[in-house]
Amino acid sequence: MKKSVKVKPNSKKQAIVEEEDGSLTVHLKSPPVDGKANSELIVLLAKHFNVPKSQITILVGLTGRNKLVNIENYD
Repeated sequence: MKKSVKVKPNSKKQAIVEEEDGSLTVHLKSPPVDGKANSELIVLLAKHFNVPKSQITILVGLTGRNKLVNIENYD
């Protein structure tokens, strides 16, 4: 399953908001430095969708705020 994700780093709290169009807005505490925000994003999505971290990959937007994420084996 592919999901469009908009990331908001340096937020006060972690949150995942599902938008009307099916995309996600994810608020992260980590700064966008040295991949910390991407790592936190993968951990949060794994918990949210109840899949292992290894099944989540960022396909597009590794250095941007708008990302395309693939979640394997999620129905």
